[in-house]
Amino acid sequence: MTGKIAIIGDGDSIMVFRAAGVATFPAENEVKAREVLRKVAKDYQIIFLTEELAKPLTEFLKRFDEEPYPVILSVPSKNGSTGHGTELLKSAMERALGVDILFNN
Repeated sequence: MTGKIAIIGDGDSIMVFRAAGVATFPAENEVKAREVLRKVAKDYQIIFLTEELAKPLTEFLKRFDEEPYPVILSVPSKNGSTGHGTELLKSAMERALGVDILFNN
């Protein structure tokens, strides 16, 4: 599993990652994304998930917080950022450090 990176998202959003050598897994909706995530979570250390798919899967993604791997990161899609990825990062930092050191809101 060392250093393996994947992305799950709509076809257009993940295409650029494929060009960079990242394993790509297309998913057109959150049901398909959940199914793909269950399969790839065992084999990849870092998994990017587009924000449109990550937001409806928030509760499902919490199960991955207890283990060191895989790290699941929400990234903007071809449609731009919804702010969901930033909120997840802020929440994770507050849990880990007890304070918001990046955003100071």
